[in-house]
Amino acid sequence: MTPRPTGEALVALALTTARAAAAAVRASRPEGRVEVAATKSSPTDPVTEIDRATEQLIREHIAAERPDDAFLGEEGGESHGGSGATGVRWVVDPIDGTVNFVYGLPQSAVAIAAEVDGEVEAAVVVDITTGHEYTAVRGAGAYLRESPAREAVRLRAVAPSSAAQALVATGFNYVPEVRARQAAAVARMLLEVRDIRRMGSAALDLCALAAGRFDAYVEQGLAPWDIAAGGLVAREAGVLLTGLDGPPDGRLVVAAPEAFAEEFLRLVRACGF
Repeated sequence: MTPRPTGEALVALALTTARAAAAAVRASRPEGRVEVAATKSSPTDPVTEIDRATEQLIREHIAAERPDDAFLGEEGGESHGGSGATGVRWVVDPIDGTVNFVYGLPQSAVAIAAEVDGEVEAAVVVDITTGHEYTAVRGAGAYLRESPAREAVRLRAVAPSSAAQALVATGFNYVPEVRARQAAAVARMLLEVRDIRRMGSAALDLCALAAGRFDAYVEQGLAPWDIAAGGLVAREAGVLLTGLDGPPDGRLVVAAPEAFAEEFLRLVRACGF
């Protein structure tokens, strides 16, 4: 039976795996636009062969060390592991920000989280373009390492003085009906905040919030692999993640520094998200 791991062991395995995956993505990306292999939720929601190959690399890398763990990936779905019950499930987005990746825009990441008994225990997000590494272990803080030569820096989210001063990150669903509702809500919010950014990678948005580069985040239609890793990084930096009436889910993800979370959630409700 595969031994029950510590958070530190899980984050170490996630980090070596994410580094290898990000390097493989950089090496395999051709010049120009990447060919789309298929679509998911709508004709504008793409999948590439590099997405699929990267997820397979991640699965194999983790299984070599922990063959009995369960696995949930964006491209390959869920597997329940081997015969030894470990209570560990890996939640993986091989390329978060696929549209950016297809167009060659510098905002995509490998996101790997490890759940233990249903709770995210360890997380790694590696920015494919810059190589920046965000890591977190539950109860032990969140960190950013910008290069191997630099020390990791502990992250702490920064609350704005008010909603009017807040720089808010968001994203748009690929289902037209959902997107139309989001667009209307964002238009209302734009009148109440400093400004809005749509960068195209939920994992990196949550990490940027953890690093104080955004003041809040709201998005609808996210899947578990979109928020598992970035969500733990954000929480460990002092961010509150919630949904409309409970935990964050596909209906809505709202994230803000703890001191600003209540005010921001009121604004989100008022804008009709």
